[in-house]
Amino acid sequence: MTASATTAPPTLRPEPAAPAPARRRGRFGVHLFLGTVSLAFLAPLLLAVYASLRPYEETARYGYFSFPRRLSFDYYRQAFVDSGMSKYFLNSLLIAVPGVLLTLFLASFVAFAVSRLRMRGGIILLMVFTAGNLLPQQVIVTPLYVLFNKIPLPYWMSDSLTMYDSLWAVIAVQTAFQLGFCVFVLANFMRTLPQEILEAAIVDGAGVWMQFWRVTLPLCRPALAALGTLQFTWMYNDFLWGLVFLSDGDKLPVTSALNNLRGEFFTDYNLLAAGSVLVALPTVLVFLLLQRHFIAGLTLGASKG
Repeated sequence: MTASATTAPPTLRPEPAAPAPARRRGRFGVHLFLGTVSLAFLAPLLLAVYASLRPYEETARYGYFSFPRRLSFDYYRQAFVDSGMSKYFLNSLLIAVPGVLLTLFLASFVAFAVSRLRMRGGIILLMVFTAGNLLPQQVIVTPLYVLFNKIPLPYWMSDSLTMYDSLWAVIAVQTAFQLGFCVFVLANFMRTLPQEILEAAIVDGAGVWMQFWRVTLPLCRPALAALGTLQFTWMYNDFLWGLVFLSDGDKLPVTSALNNLRGEFFTDYNLLAAGSVLVALPTVLVFLLLQRHFIAGLTLGASKG
């Protein structure tokens, strides 16, 4: 037997891993960058909270970036009472909660039909829904104003007997404008679901409704939670549609309550900051409650491929 036949084949040695200090320096740099960006985004909010805890006379004398002499929550109580914020909070919830549920419900239907049923013209339908988001909102303010004044509603749905000056008008516009974005996101997410799951449900005798409600929709929970958080934030913080389609001041959303804190000749900006923080609390609470699902929805597919 020759020497070449008895020689063992060379083995591939794994490349040595990067030294631990280098990896730690890389992580430190990433954390430093992320911390800096986060602080830049949080700086206005932190300044508003800081100003809301100080008397206006103190900040007017020493400046907003000076050390505090006295901190209190008096402005929060005053902002909540003087602006009648509880009534406006309820109005915003009556707009945002039904709007989010209706948007996600309708969007999931369309996304399922486009992505899972392989319907003819599904791509064109998806493009039409997505193109609706490219239309500037201000362009259709006047046509919608005229249209809502001509749509009759019963007295138990609207005091004006038309869609104008009712919460239904704001809910309808919010749903219509957000529907395209939700359809686009859900359709792309449903395409990543294994087709074998749907085929197994069909073999078991599941109809279209069962395929949607019992099979597909539960798998879309992270995406629905992420979209629900975003949609609630956008609808709750909206100011334009409520101002245009609601003439009764008692029906306006909470974002308009901040105008009640402005004086005719003088505005206490510390009081206004306290009101702004109160208005932002529901969106922060919704994010904290859905944080786990929201992050899961944003990172879907990050480890694939």
